[in-house]
Amino acid sequence: MPAPRVISPVPVRLPTRRSSLQCGLSALSAFAGLPVIRAAARSATAAQPRSCILLWLDGGPSHLEMFDPKPTAPAEVRGPFDTIETSVPGIHICSELPRTAAITQNLAIIRSLTSPLGEHGLANTYVLTGYHPSPVLQYPSLPAVAASLRAMAPQQVLPQWVAIPEAGSAGAGFLGAAAQPFATGGDPAQPDFKVRDLDLFPGIDRTRMQRRMQYLEAWNRNRIRAADQQAAAADQLQTALQMASSDSVRTAFDLQQESAGQRQAYGPRMFGQSCLLARRLVQHGVPFVTVNFTGWDTHENLVLQLRDGYSGAKQGVGLLPTFDQAFAALISDLQQSGLLEQTLVVAVGEFGRTPKLNVRGGRDHWPRVFSAVLAGAGVPGGQVIGSSDRTGESPQDQPVTPRDLVATIYTLLGLDPGHVLTAPDGRPIPLVQDARPIVQLLPGAGGA
Repeated sequence: MPAPRVISPVPVRLPTRRSSLQCGLSALSAFAGLPVIRAAARSATAAQPRSCILLWLDGGPSHLEMFDPKPTAPAEVRGPFDTIETSVPGIHICSELPRTAAITQNLAIIRSLTSPLGEHGLANTYVLTGYHPSPVLQYPSLPAVAASLRAMAPQQVLPQWVAIPEAGSAGAGFLGAAAQPFATGGDPAQPDFKVRDLDLFPGIDRTRMQRRMQYLEAWNRNRIRAADQQAAAADQLQTALQMASSDSVRTAFDLQQESAGQRQAYGPRMFGQSCLLARRLVQHGVPFVTVNFTGWDTHENLVLQLRDGYSGAKQGVGLLPTFDQAFAALISDLQQSGLLEQTLVVAVGEFGRTPKLNVRGGRDHWPRVFSAVLAGAGVPGGQVIGSSDRTGESPQDQPVTPRDLVATIYTLLGLDPGHVLTAPDGRPIPLVQDARPIVQLLPGAGGA
């Protein structure tokens, strides 16, 4: 089956970090990093451009306790949980993911990701950029690149990349401040949750800000030198002002618009409500949303951290139940609303965990093999890509590198992995090198 045709975006020279005018807008420091790069990147595999929700499981989730269980292995490998059948015959996952098991027909599970990097910072960089870390160049993360190369819709006020609650390890690299995300801050599960930097500074109303903008424009006209830099600063200020005064922006970020039943479906905790907010943002036209879910560095007491959540819990509220409820709700919600075909959902962390439990009842870092899950954007569901060996120690079939995964995501979003960016020193940098998109994940490849 031939790979789908990919339209390369128009090459652009990326701007450097811009200075900004001091003003009374509390959002300015965050909005100065809003993406301002314009390019004609379009999806070649769908009538509309595709969006992406990246669920970043920060810390390194255990593949053995999630999507690659080993029920016939010795107890020290098998771990504390059972396995369950899914909606796809022959595919089994951890028993603590029953809701996810029920929607596996929509999922593509990669069980053979492999990396040589077992330190959090280094591994994060590799998985999020497709490049090994370099001491001389900071590579931009996948969301920064994808959002920056996405053509902005006319009259688009919302940012190209939103991070909930923070970007975490995903940064803009050499793309600079123009490609940084807008981070919501806060906890969407709290009753008083409020997206930071969407309000003008106290005492500064829209009229006063308009006057300041007019002053800035007049000042720019009188300063011939550095005109480009001042114009860029003015653009960023104008974007900040538009967002802070836009009713549509406030609506997109307003979880109170969701019904009580819908909010309950995602779960009451931070990750669940963050996933619901991500769905709202995609629905309102944001191309890339990152949900950063921390806490997966489980070196001890897997049962407490992954299932129970706290000692003596009668019902599990740990990492796995929280992920299971929110992830299944997100995929089902996107499907029912008709957004799944145009929205790629990726759940992955920087590495997996050791094949054997340690003496503290946990697992340590293990990059040699780990898992990822993709859904939506035409990805054929109900399939498993690759496999690990009988103890989950190494890839057994079809090893997939992080750069292969990144190239696949770019391709699914309609971007050419070979498209060249320009580093600050003028060096050409492909989006990803020496990588092959995973053919089974491309639309039309067919699933199980």
